Amino acid sequence: MEFGPYLMLASLEGAVTAAVLALTAVGLSLVFGVMRVVNVAHGEFFMLGAVLAWWIATTMGGHPAAGFAAALIVAPILVGVIAAAADMTILKRVDYDPERTIVVTIGLLYIIQQLTLMTYGPEARPVEPPFNTRLALPWIEWGENGLGLYWPWGLSTTTYKLAVIGAAAVVLIGVWLLMTRTRIGLVMRATQLDREMAQAFGIPVERIYALVFGLGAALAALGAVLIVPIQQAHYLMGGDPLLLSFIVVIIGGLGSLPGTVVAAILIGMSDGIISVFFTPTLAKILATLLVALVLVFRPQGLFGARPA
Repeated sequence: MEFGPYLMLASLEGAVTAAVLALTAVGLSLVFGVMRVVNVAHGEFFMLGAVLAWWIATTMGGHPAAGFAAALIVAPILVGVIAAAADMTILKRVDYDPERTIVVTIGLLYIIQQLTLMTYGPEARPVEPPFNTRLALPWIEWGENGLGLYWPWGLSTTTYKLAVIGAAAVVLIGVWLLMTRTRIGLVMRATQLDREMAQAFGIPVERIYALVFGLGAALAALGAVLIVPIQQAHYLMGGDPLLLSFIVVIIGGLGSLPGTVVAAILIGMSDGIISVFFTPTLAKILATLLVALVLVFRPQGLFGARPA
């Protein structure tokens, strides 16, 4: 296969990575933007979503589409409820202090991870996709007779991978509409700007915090449910999503949802392409170097507001 079609194939893999990363990173950015909490356990909520998806799909049996559809709805809701309960029982008791919440979420990380290991086991287990038809992809090239369209051998993808990209885009648009066009989004933004003033106007800040923490975890779990038919559910799979999500949030700007999405596309595409042509380790190294450059030359991130 020539370089051009091969690059197109690698770009499609990167787009899938970017789609799932955008969901995960937006959840992390939302929690930090509204609550000013650095959730170190965010990757474990991602992992929990994948494990629950496997459990739900396996328990239901029957056609793969039925089990996957149930997992797509139930797993994010369950993870969101667990996260909201953790917020009300743990984070609330340390008064959302930045230093103590980091320590608390590290402890939460290990609790979730070890409970999953004890109940789920150390094996990596797949979830069958609801549909997985292979599609041949066309390639446009200038030949002797002008611009032509042809189907090179081996250049194909699956309908499920395209569906992952589309589903992530729909959910991200939904989050944007929630934050900008609804009353609950207005309340979240008011809480983000001034917690004390929001309380003075009768906004139940603690309930808003629980809702935001649960929503952030649910978005991570949703990303995991979407990716688990391509990868496999494993109790240690939360590490890479957590690292990449922090990289994305720092580059995009802390608390900036548009910046997070743009940075997720940048990092996800580059991670997918570099992983195909070179190694995944090189992709992580380059992403970390990019974070260092951003912190040196633009500490507030690409879309973050410069401190007054």
